Amino acid sequence: MSTEERSHVSLVVIGHVDAGKSTMTGRLLHECGIVDDRTIDKHERESNALGLHPCSKFAWILDGLKAERERGATIDISLWKFASSTHDFTIIDTPGDRGYIKNMITGASQADAALLVVDATVGKFDVGMGREGQTREHALLAYALGVKQLIVAINKMDDGSVRYGEMRYADVRDEVANYLKKVGYKPSRVAFVPISGWRGDNITERSRNNMPWYTGPTLLEAMDGLTPPKRPSGLPLRIPIQDVYKIGGIGTVPVGRVETGTIRPGMTVKFAPSGIIAEVKSCEVHHDDKSEVGPGNNVGFNVKGVSVKDVRRGDVASDANDRPASSVSSFEAQIVVMNHPGRITRGYCPVIDCHTAHVACRFANIREKLDRRTGKVVEENPEYLRNGDAAVVTLVPTRPMCVEAFSDFPSLGRLAIRDMRTTVAVGIIRSITKDEVDRTD
Repeated sequence: MSTEERSHVSLVVIGHVDAGKSTMTGRLLHECGIVDDRTIDKHERESNALGLHPCSKFAWILDGLKAERERGATIDISLWKFASSTHDFTIIDTPGDRGYIKNMITGASQADAALLVVDATVGKFDVGMGREGQTREHALLAYALGVKQLIVAINKMDDGSVRYGEMRYADVRDEVANYLKKVGYKPSRVAFVPISGWRGDNITERSRNNMPWYTGPTLLEAMDGLTPPKRPSGLPLRIPIQDVYKIGGIGTVPVGRVETGTIRPGMTVKFAPSGIIAEVKSCEVHHDDKSEVGPGNNVGFNVKGVSVKDVRRGDVASDANDRPASSVSSFEAQIVVMNHPGRITRGYCPVIDCHTAHVACRFANIREKLDRRTGKVVEENPEYLRNGDAAVVTLVPTRPMCVEAFSDFPSLGRLAIRDMRTTVAVGIIRSITKDEVDRTD
C-alpha cells in the first residue's frame, strides 16, 4: 500500500510502571526496521556497563533522557513515527510511574487508540490491578479522554512465574476484561495479545514454539486492525501544545497535535490563554516540511518573534482570524465522581486535566445532581457530592486556562479530575465563560 493510501493513527502506550512498555515498543520498532542493529548494540554495551537488565537495549530507544536510563523508568513522553502495511503510526510512549501521570495524560489526550501493557508476572499483576494500580487508572483515564479503541498486550509471558502458560494468560485476560467493561470498553472489541517484549514473542511474528496454544493476531496485526477515526472537518484550528523547543538557527517551535482545522506557513496564530499572536514561518511532521497539516497529525511549527518562555504546555494554538481560542474565567462541567474518600463541597480545588493542560480549579458551585442512567435532575444545588454521584458543576481555574465545550470541540472538552494522586472524577465540559480580559494588552 502506498504512503498516500495509508491512514494515520496515533497510538499511546500506557500501563503500570515496569510493565515493559518501553522495552516492548523498542522491540517493535527494531523488528520493523525503524531502529538498526548498530543502535541496539550500542545501547546494549552502555546499559551493560551500568549493570542494567539486557532489556534496556530496547527500552533505551524510547528512554533517551539520562534520568530515565539511570532509573530504568520512563519519565516523559516520546513520539516515534512508524509505518505498518496499512497505517502510518505515531507511537506515544508514556510513563507508568504515578508521579509522572500528567505526562501520561498529555500523551493519551493526543491519541486515537491505546495499547495497554499488562505485566502478567505473578505478584506484579496484582499490584497493577490493585486499587492504587496504574493498569486500572490508565485504562480509566484513556477512556475518559476519548480513546475508545484499545489493544491489551499481556507482557512478560516468558517470566519464570508465567512460563508461557495458557491458564495464566486466560486468568489475566479475564480479570482485565472485567475491569475494562466497568470502565466503558467492550471487551469483545478489544484484542488481547500474549507477548514477551524482551524475547519478541508475538510482536511481529507468531510464537509457535513457546505459545502454540495462542491463535489470535500478533501485536502488529492487532495494530493493523485499528480503525482510523473520522477526522473533524469544517472546524477552526485548535492545537493543544505538548511541548515547546528552541532550535538553533530556527527559533521557537511549539509541538502538538492538530485536533481540528489546518495549519500552514504564513498563517497568523493566536495562543490561548496568553493571547500572544504570531506568524507561522514553517510546519513539519516528524521532521518533514509540510505546506499544510490537518487533523490527527503531530506538528511542529516555527513561530516568528515568540520566545520559548511565551508558550507552554497546555496552551492552545488557533487561527487568529477564525474563531480563535481564548482564556476562560469559568466553565460548566458534567461529571461523575469515581473515587473520593469523603464529600466534595463548594470550594474544593483539585487539578483538572483537559487536553494537555493541568490546572487547579475551584468548585465554585454544585448546580445539580443527576440520575446517572437518565441524566435527569434529582436535586438542585446539593450541598455535597460523593462516590457514584453525577452532577453539573461550575469550575473556576486558579490560573489562566483554555478549554472548549465538548459539543464544539470534543477533544478539548473532556476532563479528568485528580487529587490525592488518584483520579477522583471524569466528565465533559458543557459550556465556557470566556475571560473578558485581553491578555495581549
